[in-house]
Amino acid sequence: MLAVTLAVSAHVFAQEDLDEIDLSDHDTSQVSGPTDKVQPSGKEGATAAMSGGATIPMCTTNNMFLHMDFTSLRPGNDADQARAAVLVTDLQHALAKYKDYHVAEAEGFKPFHPEIKAQKVVHFTRSWYGLKASFTFNPDEPTSLLYQRTPDGGYKLIGAMYTDRKAATPDELNQRVPLSVARWHRHVNICIPPISTHMKSEDWTKFGPAGSIATKEACDAVGGHFFPQIFGWMVHVYPWEPNPQLVWAH
Repeated sequence: MLAVTLAVSAHVFAQEDLDEIDLSDHDTSQVSGPTDKVQPSGKEGATAAMSGGATIPMCTTNNMFLHMDFTSLRPGNDADQARAAVLVTDLQHALAKYKDYHVAEAEGFKPFHPEIKAQKVVHFTRSWYGLKASFTFNPDEPTSLLYQRTPDGGYKLIGAMYTDRKAATPDELNQRVPLSVARWHRHVNICIPPISTHMKSEDWTKFGPAGSIATKEACDAVGGHFFPQIFGWMVHVYPWEPNPQLVWAH
């Protein structure tokens, strides 16, 4: 979902000053526990339901899965289901006012590259909430609101995104949102083109979060900038989704 926007933002980061962004934590080995490698489906836009209600994103390019890690799905239990249900209910109430996206903007949520019309879903992010999420979890304060574009040029609120710091362990993520219900994800092994190149003329089949380059060696060979991980852990939630299996879809 974020392939285009992440590619653009990552390139902009490289052009400006990579040192100004929190990209210094390159050691992804701090995250304990295995992450599942997900195989894409051949059906465009499809999602495959997993046990416990978690779903896996299905993309149209195999390269995307070179750059995505997911937490392992833990065995389901009644306590986790109940805790997740409370999160969803609380979020429904907390987000109700943001169905008017102008209210979200007035409270500091800013759309992430809204000029990129290819985005079917636009993330409205509040940086202050993202910073707070690195230290504590408030289920009523998601880092981003997820809006779907409407034909009249507006936005329809469909969900939200919680985040955590890059070094968060599976157990720490589980304390926020149960890993038996949802699968957190992170964007890894990203190669950004050389700073001197121009974004429009660059071959984005090689670079970025959907590119074919996914190792430091291959990235170095083309003069790129390699980042084992960009941004922190993320999880999407769609609190008004009538299908329970899609509430915690990516």
